[in-house]
Amino acid sequence: MLIRNEDFIQSVADALQYISYYHPLDFVKAVHQAYEREESAAAKDAMAQILINSRLCAEGKRPICQDTGIVTVFLKIGMDVQFEGGMSVSDLVNEGVRRAYLHPDNVLRASILADPAGARKNTRDNTPAVIHMELVPGNSIDVKLAAKGGGSENKAKMVMLNPSDSIVDWVEKTVPTMGAGWCPPGMLGLGIGGTAEKAAVLAKESLMDPIDIHELRQRGPANRVEELRLEIMDRVNALGIGAQGLGGLTTVLDVKIMDYPTHAASLPVAMIPNCAATRHAHFTLDGSGVAELPVPSLSDWPEISWDVGPRARKVNLDTVTREEIASWQPGDTLLLSGKMLTGRDAAHKRLLTMLDNGEALPEGVNFKDRFIYYVGPVDPVRDEVIGPAGPTTATRMDKFTGPLLEQTGLMGMIGKAERGQLAIDAIKQHKAVYLMAVGGAAYLVSKAIRAARVVAFEDLGMEAIHEFEVEEMPVTVAVDVNGSSVHRTGPEQWKAKIAEEHAIEVS
Repeated sequence: MLIRNEDFIQSVADALQYISYYHPLDFVKAVHQAYEREESAAAKDAMAQILINSRLCAEGKRPICQDTGIVTVFLKIGMDVQFEGGMSVSDLVNEGVRRAYLHPDNVLRASILADPAGARKNTRDNTPAVIHMELVPGNSIDVKLAAKGGGSENKAKMVMLNPSDSIVDWVEKTVPTMGAGWCPPGMLGLGIGGTAEKAAVLAKESLMDPIDIHELRQRGPANRVEELRLEIMDRVNALGIGAQGLGGLTTVLDVKIMDYPTHAASLPVAMIPNCAATRHAHFTLDGSGVAELPVPSLSDWPEISWDVGPRARKVNLDTVTREEIASWQPGDTLLLSGKMLTGRDAAHKRLLTMLDNGEALPEGVNFKDRFIYYVGPVDPVRDEVIGPAGPTTATRMDKFTGPLLEQTGLMGMIGKAERGQLAIDAIKQHKAVYLMAVGGAAYLVSKAIRAARVVAFEDLGMEAIHEFEVEEMPVTVAVDVNGSSVHRTGPEQWKAKIAEEHAIEVS
């Protein structure tokens, strides 16, 4: 069977575009079911934003998340397949990635950096992909691909357990150490057995499967792996971490496991989470042309209305005072309007280097009594002010927080997930605040941005410093001026509540 190069390349490109704006419908259904069951108001709000964002992206064909991921591809290539000459399989995949990420109607963010331990220079087209190939009997190519965001990928865990150790206990102990930077609710993928690197690959591949935990629960487990899936899901959800780490009933929507025979002395286990921007596709190339992916109907998305109403406090960023922010309480919902600056890891590092060297900051970069938004937006297309612009994981900025607060007069920060103790101590010391925007709702967030311009470090690409003008951008007070964190109080409250309700059910 001859597979034409163009069919292979275009199929990869089409699939990557497709998953950038279409959630798998099994995921949409699972989030909606969790939304309907959820009792925590904060977690329910977060899931409402995720579902609304998902529908908007399906309508507008724009990315679900501003982090459009590192591409991972699993190929099972039939041994009777023939390719046109001149390009390796890796070259074909990467040309498909390049074509997808540079598509003019839906530009995707280029996040891949070459020389990772050195200059970390952006490749500008999101290549190369991470590719796993296997030769199998047959005359077709089975393709599974995903675009994996850095926030969830960074929370991957690996352990070499003793054969007698409990995998469930290790997962239950480890998930809280991951924080909320992986943007729950999502899935956990586990690889068990083989060797260290085999377990990690198994964990990643397991996340390519559809959500089916409720069907499994109804029919009952048929083997030990299925028993583990149910045990782990129940134990993790009992932790009360909840959507976006705000505390609630649902932290994981499914647990996936793949295993492989291992050495008698070993029990390798890898765990990789998938975030609320779960993106993957599966198709087959058989020589008949470009793969066709099913176009979902908008009627497949639930109609969700989200109105914070009187609970929300409207804040003018251009006039807000330190006295005003001192009145904000953890868990409060705010609607932000006015101007803010943006900045991520590279910008923070460069800013502090300039300050340490006694250099003046670039014109237009004045943080005195202002807010910074941790974001790396997607480039705009057509009449957009900016592309999808959801928050990035705030903990990566923790080491910069104290010096920046001290040397610039910064008043507040906006990001996703929790802050570590280092940042919380600095926030408390300088009477600043940290606000949380919902990860996995990037297109929805971008709708609140009325104007955007680059003010410094244009060479950093998506990590350049922008000035955004926003109108009623929804956020939650995550750390107040006294250092109280909703990411600690919320899960603690819901873990106790879930345990109490379980005890009542058992009795």
